[in-house]
Formats: sequence, C-alpha cells, structure tokens
Amino acid sequence: MTTELKLTAAQIEAIFQQHFGNGGGLRIEEVREGYARLRLPFHTWMLRPGNVVSGPALFTAADAAMYALVMAHLGPVVMAVTANMTLHFLAAAPAGDVVAECKLLRMGSRLAVMEVSLFTGPDRTFAAHVTGTYALPRK
Repeated sequence: MTTELKLTAAQIEAIFQQHFGNGGGLRIEEVREGYARLRLPFHTWMLRPGNVVSGPALFTAADAAMYALVMAHLGPVVMAVTANMTLHFLAAAPAGDVVAECKLLRMGSRLAVMEVSLFTGPDRTFAAHVTGTYALPRK
C-alpha cells in the first residue's frame, strides 16, 4: 500500500509553530510513508534528579512524533487527539537531545495506531518504547 504524503516535514513544523509556539524547539527531521522522526533539543528543564531526561520530556517527544506522522498522512488535522498512550521505560535516559522514531501500525478512518522508539544522549541510548493511538476527526 503506497500512500502519498499530504505534508512535508517543513509544513508540519510550521503547523506546530502556529499552534504551539516554539514547542521546545522540536524539529521534524524526516517524514515518509509510515514513518516520522523528530528531535527535541536538550534543555535543562528536561532533567530530573540523577541527570536523566524526565518522563514528561520523553512523553512530549513521543506524542509530537505521533501527531507529526498523522499529519504527514492526512494533512493539517489539528483536531486529531491522543486517545491512548503507553510508555515503557527501558533504560535511564542520559542527558541530551531526545530522538523519537515513529512507525505507523494502522491508519483507520477513526483511529491511527503507532509505536515510537525514544533515544537520548550522546550514545543514542534506547530509553523508552511507546505505543499510542490517535483519534481522528470525522471527515
């Protein structure tokens, strides 16, 4: 199944800017069929005690990656919303940028199901695995 993408990475970043401001400097690095990768640049607010990236920062990157992937496939559906999200911590997330690699598992008419791998730090530590579902607006 080949699907023509509706938005580019740059167009999605512009939508993020319009609706969420700077968003911590989120950068959409790549979108292609069934895949999106974004980077949340490191800021000290992301740290928790122990010099590791906090759960809320990881959640932010994962959620934004899923949102970007939905928009890449469907266009500027700003009313698509997170319906479910489960984050499994796999390792302490060393300080550094958070890279979220999102894969589309299923795109239905009402729901999009995805998984995200989160990497942090200079050695690209696989810090967390996320599964999530987005509820899509009615056409």
